[in-house]
Amino acid sequence: MNKDVEIILTEGCGRCALVGTPSCKNIIWSKELYLLRNIILACNLNEEAKWGQATYTFNKKNVIMIAGFKDYCAIMFFKGSLLKDSGNILIQQTENVQATRQIRFKNINQVIDMEKIITSYIFEAIEIEKLGLKIEYKTTEQFTIPIELQNQFEKFYEFKNAFYALTPGRQRAYILHFSAPKQSKTREQRIKKYFIPIMEGKGFYD
Repeated sequence: MNKDVEIILTEGCGRCALVGTPSCKNIIWSKELYLLRNIILACNLNEEAKWGQATYTFNKKNVIMIAGFKDYCAIMFFKGSLLKDSGNILIQQTENVQATRQIRFKNINQVIDMEKIITSYIFEAIEIEKLGLKIEYKTTEQFTIPIELQNQFEKFYEFKNAFYALTPGRQRAYILHFSAPKQSKTREQRIKKYFIPIMEGKGFYD
């Protein structure tokens, strides 16, 4: 077990002011997350702390992440779109998410009842890594650029140049992040938040 993951599950990820409080999502869902953790570790994956969350790898490849959200906690498969989903339980978070799929839980009994099928999905995900299967991602040109981002491109040519100087993967990550909110105001706020990192050539996960 990873000591950093232990801190994440007992105190929170530390990325917001709720860390260490009863309102922290990881603390709210701690029982469910600990059980998911035990199920995953029983499948002999390596435990790491990445992006402030408990992440599990096979041969240094990301396979699974677990995290608490507002209304549920989830186990997330990085290449979930390649899973057969025999139980029809995988959830695509938004239509723009190409690879990751979630299994969501709203109480610990759901985790207990689904332990066998969770385990089968984990082993299938490991097999995908063993076979070296890849996700065929859309190119940046195939994504719809949100109008709020287009507006910033028109106002600031330097910003547009900096964005398209990023690697295709970094461009896609930003487009997905900016496109996700339903409200235009929220999309604008996200773009404003990452204006300087983009100008500095940084990616969303940097």
